[in-house]
Amino acid sequence: MLIDKNKKVALIVAAFASFLTPFMSSSINIALPSIGEEFLIDAILLGWITTSFILPAVIFLVPFGKISDIYGRKLIFIYGILIFTFFSFLCAISTSVLPLLLFRFFQGVGSAMIFSTGVAILTSVFSPGERGWALGINITIVYLGLSLGPVLGGVLTQNFGWRSIFIFIVPFGLLSFYLVFCQLKGEWIEADGENLDVIGLLIYCISLLLIVYGLTLIPELFGICLFFAGILGILFFIRWEMRVETPVLNMKLFINNRVFAFSNLAALINYSATFAIGFLLSLYLQYIKDLSPQTAGLILMSQPIVMVFFSPLAGKLSDRIQPRVLSSAGMAVLAVGLVPLIFLNAQTSMFFVVFSLLVIGFGFALFVSPNTNAVMNSVEKKYFGVASAILSTMRKMGQLFSMGIVMLIFNIVMGKTSTIPQSPHLFLFSIKITFLLFTIFCICGIFTSLARGNVGRYG
Repeated sequence: MLIDKNKKVALIVAAFASFLTPFMSSSINIALPSIGEEFLIDAILLGWITTSFILPAVIFLVPFGKISDIYGRKLIFIYGILIFTFFSFLCAISTSVLPLLLFRFFQGVGSAMIFSTGVAILTSVFSPGERGWALGINITIVYLGLSLGPVLGGVLTQNFGWRSIFIFIVPFGLLSFYLVFCQLKGEWIEADGENLDVIGLLIYCISLLLIVYGLTLIPELFGICLFFAGILGILFFIRWEMRVETPVLNMKLFINNRVFAFSNLAALINYSATFAIGFLLSLYLQYIKDLSPQTAGLILMSQPIVMVFFSPLAGKLSDRIQPRVLSSAGMAVLAVGLVPLIFLNAQTSMFFVVFSLLVIGFGFALFVSPNTNAVMNSVEKKYFGVASAILSTMRKMGQLFSMGIVMLIFNIVMGKTSTIPQSPHLFLFSIKITFLLFTIFCICGIFTSLARGNVGRYG
């Protein structure tokens, strides 16, 4: 396929955007024990190093998508890549954990800006006949970032220290900025003149922050109050969004479309039950099994590698078989893969861990592509952008809840000041409870996925 220079630049730019965020998320998990050792921090703060990056992505992904439609996708991408790159560098030179958490938060803001606009730029540049090919390459890059993250993160951490992961990102960010600013021609403004629902955005942001921070303080009364205040805030946000003319999140898609609503709910449950697996097993492999970051990364790579191979096949199957069938089967496979992890202990063999990860990777592949297909085929073409942004938000929100659950359990079982080397038995008990909850989530997810009904075009 012959494509012009501007399309090539757009493809490269979108590929960088799709690589950086999943790579950052998966690679930093390997570095957490090294960060914890340097800063002498407890398990809950280790969780916040991951969560502080996801939280702004959940908050700002849909709003920045809307802002980019109003003010220009290229403009928002440029600012996003600058913010992401600058704060990646600041993360690398952090001297204590509090600045690191702050810099990670702003790094997450930048990632939301580039992730919400990268694919939008791609779809703006490529015609409908070329778009599927371009998006296919882009999805492959996402899985490449997930696959390389644990391995490359382990190699960098073991040989050059955890700061090298953030330094590694900087040249990619600078190159992306150069390509967009100097080589990518044109600007795309689809909703010029529309108003931004600032009040709804504030309610949404504050509510999510209260929920996640409240989870880390439970069982204290103040934490419980914050958590339920956040839940009430989300309910008020839903009510508000149904009344405003230009909502941040189009709630009517959920109310009037059963397939869309339950497919997104299934995605939320799926990521809530799976995202923290890498975080927990990275700590387990390095703290309990005493493996090097490089070896731990190689073991954790087994899950995304399976996803790379089977996701395209699952996507093709979902064009012929109802997505609810395939996605529900994927949830069931995930539950099967999680069950063995409930019984982890210091003597568990690596074969046992790798086998579980392979099963989880297959279940994840079987779920994600068909579920995405169901979401996109359940809406009209004019809602494709909104539907994609909402699904991405459900994915990020699930990741956020997954880490929130882990930190809640760590807080209840291990306490705020206990480090993993000091209390390995409490850590093992914590991850057993967590994997048990994740398994229950997946079982519930089977029925949620089935409840969506059939996508109409299958007959």
